Amino acid sequence: MKHIKTDLLVIGGGSGGLSVAAGASQMGARVVLLEGHKMGGDCLNYGCVPSKALLSQAKAAHAKGQPTAKTYLAAQDHVRAVIDSIAPHDSVERFEALGVRVIEAYGEFVSPEIVRAGDYEIKARRIVIATGSSPLVPPIPGLESVPYDTNETLFQRAERPAHLLIIGGGPIGLEMAQAHRRLGSEVTVIEGATALGKDDPEAAGVVLESLRAEGITLAENALAAEIRGTAGAIEIETKDGRIFKGTHLLVAVGRKANTDRLNLEAAGIKTTRGGIKVGADLKTSNRRVYAIGDVAGGLQFTHVAGYHAGVVIRSALFGLPAKAEERHIPRATYTSPELAQAGLTEAEARAAHGRKLEVVRFEFAGNDRAITEGKTEGFVKVMVVKGRPVGATIVGHQAGELISTWALALANNMKMSQIAAMVAPYPTIAEINKRIAGAYFSPRLFESNMVKRVVGAVQRFLP
Repeated sequence: MKHIKTDLLVIGGGSGGLSVAAGASQMGARVVLLEGHKMGGDCLNYGCVPSKALLSQAKAAHAKGQPTAKTYLAAQDHVRAVIDSIAPHDSVERFEALGVRVIEAYGEFVSPEIVRAGDYEIKARRIVIATGSSPLVPPIPGLESVPYDTNETLFQRAERPAHLLIIGGGPIGLEMAQAHRRLGSEVTVIEGATALGKDDPEAAGVVLESLRAEGITLAENALAAEIRGTAGAIEIETKDGRIFKGTHLLVAVGRKANTDRLNLEAAGIKTTRGGIKVGADLKTSNRRVYAIGDVAGGLQFTHVAGYHAGVVIRSALFGLPAKAEERHIPRATYTSPELAQAGLTEAEARAAHGRKLEVVRFEFAGNDRAITEGKTEGFVKVMVVKGRPVGATIVGHQAGELISTWALALANNMKMSQIAAMVAPYPTIAEINKRIAGAYFSPRLFESNMVKRVVGAVQRFLP
């Protein structure tokens, strides 16, 4: 057994772990990184990157019409090419060039400050767990006896599914539903509760209506009770007796934190139902150890893992107080139209602020660029309390891009007047954010008798 002493040990080579390792090493810390599977983690290999690559090809196929089996194969080839293009940025070679010592093995705690990985035992002043999450496979009777995909296998598929059954009506399930429908598959989505149930119901309804219009079958309140069949002939029976038939099955019901290999008990690290228990400072019950990203049991997004990395670097390298917040974290579902949220939804804001809340709205149909592009479906809705936004909901073209303005506003406690002062180039979709700020002030300026009296008085005295 070889022994290593280091300043910082990072367990997991996904987006969060890589960000910590690269930043800490370039700032002068001795860093060891452990990765037992693929550098880049789920995001690069099975998640954000391949799913958005497939969506891009599906969008192009939808525009051309009449996709074929070859279209599907070409789309999957594009997915692999995109992964191969990005992979060098996350590679062992790049991180070793940055000064990180990379050990290609899984890590397991043997004591509160020592981790074993392969033939090494690493003792570190600070340890960061960034092991991410994996697809959650629910205990549905019969599932174990039929072939099925998760996001970890879907992008290796060589044949186009004739009829894809998807269990799960969340963002992953619906993105893949639309991608496969546009690439020529029949698609049925089976959701035990409400599709996009965590999002604003009105905004989610716009997305769901669009998916149905494209020919996707959405079955809500359809809890899978039994699965049966063989490859090419799969049946799902729900608790209310409905039966759905298809040729292929994708399970997309959520994620589970990757903690099984870590032997957390040896380190005195407590877990919760969602993952590793952490405080606002991202420290675990073992104060030498941090947990970031999906494994920390909170919001499961790549950009959250990157944000957590910055919090940890501030704390572990500089000894400065640092806490992670969630109020400004945006999220997006990359269907067409897109759906994005930052801060509180309307329902959450009403519950938190009551009568103090103002809800301001602007339709995409009022944006000139949206009209020229034929993308007038959707709206922006901003929740405002005492002149400051507390949340924003966007459904429509480029919603994932537009939400960044509101994430910035929430992060910096900005006022609506500061958004209104922004000048956006004309004609752009981005003008929508300025227009909604204008919609907030319009009644205060144009419907105010006080403003009219002041203007009248000033005009009488001006030369």
